[in-house]
Amino acid sequence: MSPVHRINPVELSPPTGFSHAVTVTGGHLVFLAGQTALDQDGEVVGDELPEQFATALTNLLTALRAAGGAPADLARVTVYATDVADYRRRAAELGRIWRQLAGRDYPAMAVIGVARLWDEQALVEIDGVAVLP
Repeated sequence: MSPVHRINPVELSPPTGFSHAVTVTGGHLVFLAGQTALDQDGEVVGDELPEQFATALTNLLTALRAAGGAPADLARVTVYATDVADYRRRAAELGRIWRQLAGRDYPAMAVIGVARLWDEQALVEIDGVAVLP
């Protein structure tokens, strides 16, 4: 049984692509560093947000799997976007990418607008916290 439990009170607006609260019992914490759309050579791949989002999420999930975890173990994710308006416009597409790569066990989540990221070409960065049984 997973130590991660998602809570979505009926008194709050229905969550779309996130959970309002996540509780954790026992387990081991895994802190996942921010991942961008860097390939194995350290180059940013993709000129558009969806492609970069897919690569950044894949990189995050690769680090999580290397630590012994799976997408359902994610308790908290923060997305840093250089263009929040573009992120909102593409939310449905980004949601499909999330479900394809990580499934429907949504963590507590926030999207934060930033002026720029470490790599100037990066449009998005994703970090997270997971709890392993």
